[in-house]
Amino acid sequence: MRSPRPVALIAAVSVFMSLWVAGASDRSSASQTPSPSSVEALRKQADKASAELAKATKTWEDRNKKLKASEEKLKQTLADLGVADEQLNQIREPLARLAANTYKDPGALGIPALIGGKDPDQDLAAATDLTMLSNDQKTLIDKGNQLRKQHEQLAATAQDLQSRNAIEQTRLQQEVSGLKSRAAALTAQLTAALKKLDPSTRLRLTCKKSLVSEARKFPNGLIPARYLCKLPQPGRSLRADAALAFYNLNDAYKRRFGVQMCLTDSYRPLAEQQRIYADRPGMAAVPGHSNHGYGTAVDLCGGVQSQGSAEFNWLQANSKKYEFFHPSWAYSSPFEPWHWEYTRENTPTSSD
Repeated sequence: MRSPRPVALIAAVSVFMSLWVAGASDRSSASQTPSPSSVEALRKQADKASAELAKATKTWEDRNKKLKASEEKLKQTLADLGVADEQLNQIREPLARLAANTYKDPGALGIPALIGGKDPDQDLAAATDLTMLSNDQKTLIDKGNQLRKQHEQLAATAQDLQSRNAIEQTRLQQEVSGLKSRAAALTAQLTAALKKLDPSTRLRLTCKKSLVSEARKFPNGLIPARYLCKLPQPGRSLRADAALAFYNLNDAYKRRFGVQMCLTDSYRPLAEQQRIYADRPGMAAVPGHSNHGYGTAVDLCGGVQSQGSAEFNWLQANSKKYEFFHPSWAYSSPFEPWHWEYTRENTPTSSD
């Protein structure tokens, strides 16, 4: 029979090994490059969080306007309350005197004052005076009651407004703060995940087709950088749909020639087009009409600029598979073997 000590030792070693392997697996997965699909899912979460934050911020701004209107109402209510307090203070003294006089001599202004009169004219005058005094007393008392009720109502309204405004302000701040934290956390995760990817994959994941419709809203050559997608070549960019097609073309070119495509130009700002047009009259598109200004054309180098070269011939044979082509005008008028365009763009036919 095997002694219990070796069995226990073997069991302990087994447990240790399983924990070590699990830990190594966790460490490996932590340092492993994320898959494009997981990064894409993370980007969607970040985009969703950003959209929710924008929506919540808009709601917060709208509610803040209502809150300010409510605070203005509160200010006016408090002002009305102050006026009511002042009026009530003014009327308290006459009311107090009336109450004191009635208490001291209940019949002084009542019917007994009319009994036993010997002069009918004096009795009639006294009766008239009594009626006027009674009406004045009633008006005074009614006014006092009205002001008291108004005071109570205004005080209740002011208290309710103060309470609701404070609660709403706190709730809105908590809601927006929570969304900001969530969006920031997801953005940080996305940024960290993107850093682990190769540059080509990272560019694809950060270039969104939704940017195309936004870019189309701007005039030729005046598209803001945030609506364009960066190319693997530093300092170069295209509109999103053209950029996504170019990534594929560039990858195929790299597989064939071992290097990335060489670019001398891509998206071209209007000011740059104006400079080129001035330097090359008749050889460049009129400013505002170049396909470069739409972000859908590239000028290539690295051999492509020479018609008949291996690079040019390969592009001529394969570029349309990747949604790029060499326009017919570029063979002769003017002769520009380096100029290639995105095929799906419906822009006026133009030169470089």
